[in-house]
Amino acid sequence: MQCPLRLTPDELRYLVRAEASERYEEGYDVDLESYAERAARAESVDELWSIYRELLNAPPRGGYPYVEPTSLNEILKERPGGLRRLDVPGDRELADKVLGGWLGRAAGCMLGKPVEGWTRERIRRSLERAGEYPLRRPYFPRSAFAGEDLRRVAGLVRGEVRRAERDDDLDYTVLNLLLYEEKGEGFTALDVGRKWLELLPYELTYTAERAAYRNLVLGLRPPETATYLNPYREWIGAQIRADLWGYVSPGDPEKASLLAYRDASLSHTKNGVYGEMYFAAAVSLAFSLDEPEDIVREALKAIPARSRLAEAVRFVLSSYSRGATWEETVTEILNRYSAYHPVHTINNAALVVAALLWGEGDFAKTVTYAVLSGLDTDCNGATAGSIAGVVVGASGLPAEWTRPLNDTLLTAVSGMGTVSISELARRTLKARKKWAVEGARGSTGHLI
Repeated sequence: MQCPLRLTPDELRYLVRAEASERYEEGYDVDLESYAERAARAESVDELWSIYRELLNAPPRGGYPYVEPTSLNEILKERPGGLRRLDVPGDRELADKVLGGWLGRAAGCMLGKPVEGWTRERIRRSLERAGEYPLRRPYFPRSAFAGEDLRRVAGLVRGEVRRAERDDDLDYTVLNLLLYEEKGEGFTALDVGRKWLELLPYELTYTAERAAYRNLVLGLRPPETATYLNPYREWIGAQIRADLWGYVSPGDPEKASLLAYRDASLSHTKNGVYGEMYFAAAVSLAFSLDEPEDIVREALKAIPARSRLAEAVRFVLSSYSRGATWEETVTEILNRYSAYHPVHTINNAALVVAALLWGEGDFAKTVTYAVLSGLDTDCNGATAGSIAGVVVGASGLPAEWTRPLNDTLLTAVSGMGTVSISELARRTLKARKKWAVEGARGSTGHLI
């Protein structure tokens, strides 16, 4: 492997360990302890590169039960099929639901942002000290934080929220809107990357997105941008980019999932891609279905049935069906998927699904459950809030959650700065109308 990057030995050691974990999770015959020890003992960059190359050639592990392709044609073959177009509400209700999605996403993100990366236990202890567990009012109280955290959460706690602060969970939704306004359904994965290079600061990208961004600068093109030196390719980054494709595809989960595939394939593979496809379909379905369980089940048709993500969603559904409590189910999720990184797709997606099911259509319960579960709290709060917001519409969102945002979102997207959330919703509707097609072109066949 001729690598144009000059990585330090410590950076390479991390890369080897991270890639070993990813390869093992993907079903390859990798001894994690052995690779970690060899990376620790390696004395030169050349030796570390040799270990990394060896990892890339690891053989499949016998008995691995999952079938997880990344190419679109293979994904389509592995899906259970049956996604159908549903009735879409009239213009006024549609506008209300699109705004509900944007507002719900922003509010859920702001709820989770001050405790991003915290464990469920740490969140619970902090709220118990403040006398507010379980959280029953919008946003975290300042009394839940102490020390250095008090400075970090300024503007993010109850009584201080004045807008949706800048967050990558919101930046990508804005970016995808700009891309869709320009290209409609005809965009490519490379178009997504070019939009990042044009409008998104590199230092505000993370994990798989940073790897893909770097790979674009190095001259690589999709799908290599998703695989080259990218051990984060099944993490949550693509999943947080799903919502816009659902907003512009109301009642058409097939189209939403296919648009999401193109976006995800720039930076992710396998379950990283499925996460975006699944939640894009779920957002689309929320325009037509009121029951969260119906949305969760129907969206499964968008992803390979024999994937780890589909298995995780089915596990949460079975827990719900047998009458387990939300607390019991979250404990099972965190234990069952404890080997995954805290920002992996599978564990976080399972927590979002649990929040949707036990939230039972109540916006406040849904976003609170998503965040109290821990792990990637701002991502999960945003995704759960978006779906619940579409279901109830802006008119059905509790004012105590939306009023503090003052219809304002701060974004790092170049040329945007501080923007009106309602204006973003209007632009979403306008772009959808602009790119609407009829007749034969109204099918999703041209998207494949």
